[in-house]
Amino acid sequence: MATASSSLQTLRQDAAHCRACPLWKDATQTVFGEGPPHAPAMLVGEQPGDKEDLAGKPFVGPAGQMLDRALEEAGIDRKKVYVTNAVKHFKFVPRGKIRLHQKPTTPEIRACRPWYERELAAIKPALVVAMGATAAQSVFGKITPINKNRGRLIDLDDGIKALVTVHPSYLLRLPDEAAKAREYQRFLDDLRIAAALLRKSAHAA
Repeated sequence: MATASSSLQTLRQDAAHCRACPLWKDATQTVFGEGPPHAPAMLVGEQPGDKEDLAGKPFVGPAGQMLDRALEEAGIDRKKVYVTNAVKHFKFVPRGKIRLHQKPTTPEIRACRPWYERELAAIKPALVVAMGATAAQSVFGKITPINKNRGRLIDLDDGIKALVTVHPSYLLRLPDEAAKAREYQRFLDDLRIAAALLRKSAHAA
């Protein structure tokens, strides 16, 4: 029987050649998930950005730094969680030398969903945190509004819980400091729900 780490390694190699949707043509590379093979939590973002596309790693740009800060404040060790994206290729429009991020479409999210499902099956986390609308659509298999569903644990199959929150890049885009501070606090509150569940599942294990 394949171990989670060997099956993740195989998944990563397979995903490197994915041609299920046209996004691979312009992206530098597939950006696959990263983290321990038996992580208790799986954090799902939208898609890689410019920095992630070049580095080949998820959440290494400004949104990743925001996420790191919030995880630390919530009491979650990033090294112990598995971090991935609903869509594994960077979708963008070129504007001169800048590549502007574009939201993935439903067919693109659907085309990439089998990778998320296989990551989930390999890791078997206690909790999946869907960050942003694209991630929520991938995790639940349908369009799932963030604000109606955030702040509470939702049951998935196999006893896995899901938590819906905003994507950290949303916090970076807010125009004024007051809104930033307020929304960061809400994001932190969501992550604290995750932290409490992880503590509980660690005691139960």
